[in-house]
Amino acid sequence: MSSKKRVKRKQTYDHHFPDKAVLAFVIVMAIFGTIMIYDASVYMATQEFGNQFHFLIQQLAWLLFGGIAGLIAYFVDYKKLLKFSLPFLGIIIILLALVLVVGEEINFSKRWIQLGSLPSIQPAEFAKLAIVMYFSSWFAKNENKNFKKGDNKNEFTKALIPFLAVLGLVALLVLLEPDLGTTMVICITALIMFLLSGKNKEHRNRLLTLIPVIFLLGIAAIVVEPYRMSRIQTYFELIFKGEVADPRGSGYQMQQILIGIGSGGFFGKGFGQSRQRFGYLVENTAFTDSTFAVLLEEFGLAGGIIMVTAWILFLTRGLKISLSARDSEGKYLAAGITIWLTSQAFLNMAANVGLIPLTGIPLPFLTYGGSSTIVTMIAFGLLLNVSRYSKNA
Repeated sequence: MSSKKRVKRKQTYDHHFPDKAVLAFVIVMAIFGTIMIYDASVYMATQEFGNQFHFLIQQLAWLLFGGIAGLIAYFVDYKKLLKFSLPFLGIIIILLALVLVVGEEINFSKRWIQLGSLPSIQPAEFAKLAIVMYFSSWFAKNENKNFKKGDNKNEFTKALIPFLAVLGLVALLVLLEPDLGTTMVICITALIMFLLSGKNKEHRNRLLTLIPVIFLLGIAAIVVEPYRMSRIQTYFELIFKGEVADPRGSGYQMQQILIGIGSGGFFGKGFGQSRQRFGYLVENTAFTDSTFAVLLEEFGLAGGIIMVTAWILFLTRGLKISLSARDSEGKYLAAGITIWLTSQAFLNMAANVGLIPLTGIPLPFLTYGGSSTIVTMIAFGLLLNVSRYSKNA
């Protein structure tokens, strides 16, 4: 009888076809996102390089490279990959420190680093993946150590201090670039993962008491940088007065975004009909940070609703994969990836409609960029990897 049970358990966790809904989401979003990046980048590509396909070709190359990396992340058992999470995190921390010293400065920020003849990379993007992988392994190893019989407060502190030390170091290095948006995504993801690692209400309640402290640290990060304060002022002016402050200065980008969204109406102007992509949006943001605004102009509110709905469906599916994972590593890995990508997507879309101040957070699949595209594809490869070993085979 016991032998039969063991055989059944092995079959239950045997690998199978990956989650079809997430796989379909990846394929559709990759295709649609590439088309939107091309559409939004035509003007800039023609003006700067005399070739309307310049950014499309580069994006396709990154998508191909990211796809290969994603396939590796999919086919290699995630438990084996997580064994390298600590050295991977260590390398990323070194790169985050190096970028502050020898990084390429663009618009008063040092976020890119050149490694020999290779294309420049953005270590902060890889930091998101490194944090999720490291904490997935760490929480799984320490899952049985927290909240043993005895002093729960002491056990919580023992878990919290090393967690904050690692998260604090990575967040500080990213913030110094400066990149507040990526810092937010990393902290949100890690804190929710830590919340999920708790086994009782006491763990959750103690963690929630840290929210005011984190909020005050966020306020301090805004106050010390004048450009962030300017964005906050523009945001409050929009929320409370219904108009953009300094539309020719600090509020210019938000003003142009709202003009585009307003002209799009419910059904939009149609694909390829955006006017804001023709140099009205600041620099190259039409196909990077503000591609969602171009989408709203061309496909209207209806297109925006479809995009938001797609990410909500992904969120529910990703969490379902987490709940049905074969082990703790898979549970935390799937949850971390889902929270990271979804929070990043919602923060980008919220910023592009004026619900939060503008940030430089990329929208997965719809933002042009090598590091962002590659990391996104690896993350989805890992998520689909976890789904192959779920209990719902």
